[in-house]
Amino acid sequence: MKFFRENQQNVKVTENNIEVNGLNWFYREVVPQNEVGEKAVLLLHGLPSQSLSWCDLMPELGGNGFRAIAPDWMGFGFSAKPEKGEFAYTPKAYLQGLEALIEALELEQFHLIVQGFLGSVGLQYALQNPDRIDRLVILNTPLSPKDKLPWKLSQVKIPFVGDMLTQDPLLAERILEGGTGYEIAEGNLAIYRKPYLKSSAAGRAFMTVVKRLQLPKTITDIQTGLQQWEKPTQIIWGMADPWLDYTPVRTLAEASNVELVELEEAKHYPQEHWSKEIAPSVINFFRRQAV
Repeated sequence: MKFFRENQQNVKVTENNIEVNGLNWFYREVVPQNEVGEKAVLLLHGLPSQSLSWCDLMPELGGNGFRAIAPDWMGFGFSAKPEKGEFAYTPKAYLQGLEALIEALELEQFHLIVQGFLGSVGLQYALQNPDRIDRLVILNTPLSPKDKLPWKLSQVKIPFVGDMLTQDPLLAERILEGGTGYEIAEGNLAIYRKPYLKSSAAGRAFMTVVKRLQLPKTITDIQTGLQQWEKPTQIIWGMADPWLDYTPVRTLAEASNVELVELEEAKHYPQEHWSKEIAPSVINFFRRQAV
């Protein structure tokens, strides 16, 4: 039985700001016109993206009765870009920041969707707070300790080279288009570009995150945690991802609580171009367990 319905309500994505522990978080939100008792959905983007990447999926969620919230990670998009003395840009700092944001947004129990590098922080949060998560959806997020940052991202760690690269306002869009394999609409590229044109702090934040990502340890912790994870989980995977290994996905999909959806032509950022395919899968998954 299918529970998804095409969005016919012209649901609007609003732009909002909230101050948490002295730092401004920017987030996009959809509030359904008809409250039907569905849990909220929190969507977390990867590097070097923004909440904008969810803007095709969010109206579909809202049109099906779900409140959807997508923040820009600290240092990205239109959230604050504090210097590293004020915000450490480590997984621990991001995890603490996310916990505080969730409390400020008064999300008691919710569905979580994560994608990409930094989506790993969302997985860490879920594993440490399983009682807060109703359903978990994973889109092309590193899941194996063998996964490494692609060259397009890791090159910003090179001394002096990274300083120069991260001040190029076109860098983020080159990475995003390289990871999707498709052109992103010019209007969206202008939004991705804007923080880098506005302040050099955006480039510094990006470089600091990449340097402090601690990916091997983070993924090892996630891999261990997922072995004991019992909440209903859906993995939606772009099979043409040039950066991440599919092997751990197949292993996870063997668990009884995991549902796998393969998108044959999608790459690292499936939500950028495949939201019409993702939306019914996600919404049917959120509702199926309650029937």
